[in-house]
Amino acid sequence: MFTPKKSLDGLLRVYKNELRRQISKTTSVSNSDAMAPRLDQSVNKQQNEESGQPKKLLKLQKYHRYLSTLTTQEMPMATRGLAVSKDQSREFMACFPDIVRDLTETGKHMDVPEASKWLAKLLQYNVPNGKKNRGLATVLSYKMLEKPENMTPENIHLANIMGWCTEMFHTHQFLLDDVMEGSEMRRGAPCWHRRPDVGLSGVNDAVLVQSAMFSILKKYFSNKTYYKNVLETFNEMLLKSSIGHYLEKSLTVTDKPDLSQFTMAKYEAITKYKSAYYTFQMPVTLALLMTGVDDPETHRQAKTILLEMGEFFQIQDDFLDCFGDPAVTGKNGSDILDGKCTWLAVVALQRATPTQKRIMEEHYGNRTAESEAKIRDLYEELQLPHTYSVFEEATYDLLRTQIQQVTRGLPHDLFFKILDNIFKRQV
Repeated sequence: MFTPKKSLDGLLRVYKNELRRQISKTTSVSNSDAMAPRLDQSVNKQQNEESGQPKKLLKLQKYHRYLSTLTTQEMPMATRGLAVSKDQSREFMACFPDIVRDLTETGKHMDVPEASKWLAKLLQYNVPNGKKNRGLATVLSYKMLEKPENMTPENIHLANIMGWCTEMFHTHQFLLDDVMEGSEMRRGAPCWHRRPDVGLSGVNDAVLVQSAMFSILKKYFSNKTYYKNVLETFNEMLLKSSIGHYLEKSLTVTDKPDLSQFTMAKYEAITKYKSAYYTFQMPVTLALLMTGVDDPETHRQAKTILLEMGEFFQIQDDFLDCFGDPAVTGKNGSDILDGKCTWLAVVALQRATPTQKRIMEEHYGNRTAESEAKIRDLYEELQLPHTYSVFEEATYDLLRTQIQQVTRGLPHDLFFKILDNIFKRQV
């Protein structure tokens, strides 16, 4: 039977497919009405110089007046992290020393005190110093899903502990990722494996963090009815993330990336498996389990929306890697130098002329400043900042529509809170 729900899902699919079709148009950009910048959005040069804003930001403002990803006063979650109150942030940070003590100072491994000392150093260097999006999202989701009568200090403390377990999961992921990619910096400091006392033993340290995560889960949640489902969730996320790393690495088996495999389908698969599942779905799934919600349809509806958010979050991160101001984002983008399969690279290849494709093939993934500059110039020639700004607005509207159709008692405010953090809208 043709139900209203099926009708709505069909309309959303058509809308999303049409949006992607517009982005992947291969006609000349300069002749494309859909992608031409508005002439009334030019910026006065003198005003720009007086404003003191970054030149790169000013150069791109001509593309879209409301490009929130490039507004320094309203940077999105990919740059400044999930917006929570100072009290919540302090409450969350206050739990971390307890976790370190539980793992290192409770009579465990008494015969190898140097191992406990190393674990403490490993955790303190890597776990608490990022934006903590996943951990804070776990606590936020729990507080918005739990019944008021169950919001006891003990349960709130457990939600914060669960949040730190998601942060340890993330730490395990980036420790491995940094080794595989040969990364130099992480969160403004040298990557763990770059330390002279670590090196390739950082792989074992990643496993150590993962084991510590499961140890904390056992200590605090083994007597809970949802413990089995929580363990299954973490194990499932480990598998999905490993698949994501494999998919990404399969594109760079040689010194040069295989641009023939840079398709939107491949990009979406990498994004979903490598980061969207554990960055967006996992925190809400864990909160649902902690509040006693194990209905499959409820989890399915939440998963559908959260994976869409996760995909855009990665697209936003790709854009900021190339066009963001390092003084604001806190990192120097290296996706072009590393030859990553990014949203910008995929769309550029979809729209490039044969001559432009040759530029991509010659310079993309070359670790030289000259090649990187040529790719950036090509992106601007293809008007990708404007394409992104159109995509950003349309994605925001589409996700709001999807959230409004959520049933099964899931609070819309939770998803709107996450959504508005991603897009930095009235947070």
